Amino acid sequence: MEIFILCLLGLVQGLCEFLPVSSSGHLVLLSELFGVEDSLFVSIVLHVATLLAVLVVFRKDIWQMIRHPFSAESMNIVIATIPTCVIVLMLMPIVDASFGGSYLAFSFLISACLLLFSQNFAKKKAFQGNFTRKNALIMGIAQGLAVFPGISRSGTTICAGLLSGGDKKECAKFSFLMSVPIIILSMIMEIVKISLGGQTVAVSPIGMILSFLIAFLVGILSIKVMIKLTEKANFKWFSIYLFALAVITIFVI
Repeated sequence: MEIFILCLLGLVQGLCEFLPVSSSGHLVLLSELFGVEDSLFVSIVLHVATLLAVLVVFRKDIWQMIRHPFSAESMNIVIATIPTCVIVLMLMPIVDASFGGSYLAFSFLISACLLLFSQNFAKKKAFQGNFTRKNALIMGIAQGLAVFPGISRSGTTICAGLLSGGDKKECAKFSFLMSVPIIILSMIMEIVKISLGGQTVAVSPIGMILSFLIAFLVGILSIKVMIKLTEKANFKWFSIYLFALAVITIFVI
């Protein structure tokens, strides 16, 4: 059963980290359904897997930013990361409490409404021009506010980019690229928590390996699917899914 649950968590992480449905929200919900605690160690490993998926898909873009750290794209990542970190640190006490699932249904509902609104907005407006620092800043603020479980990071940041006048494809690509420093910083924070808390790790090695591979492979697929969907501004089905999930969550938690 442990191996099955780990594989399921890997599938959920790979799908939901990049699709606009909130991976953290799904993990909290699954923990309630299966009566298990979400291990910090498992969370770190699965985030490494999805981080690796981003690095594989956008390896050329990331290599260019490493070679040219002061390029416009690199500076946009910095501009987006700073407000995210500030907001997350300010909201940290509330965020920790929210992982109990008390506001999960409400958070799913927020994501559903945001997706529906941005889809209608994006289809009515033609976007032109380059991706700007203003778009990066607004997406960075949105990323910080999307730290609560149930509020999708990718969905919120892409919607924020579209609503601020950004190009559809560029907003999707930047949403995934801007996740790299945040995932790395989140992993460092979780490792520190484990070290300071003296937490012991007792997880099935086979289950963990399978979970990692599933999260990695599904993550690559999810990124490509999300880029295509963003180009078409097609979030309707995700919105409907989140509305239904919000109702289910009310009865589960």
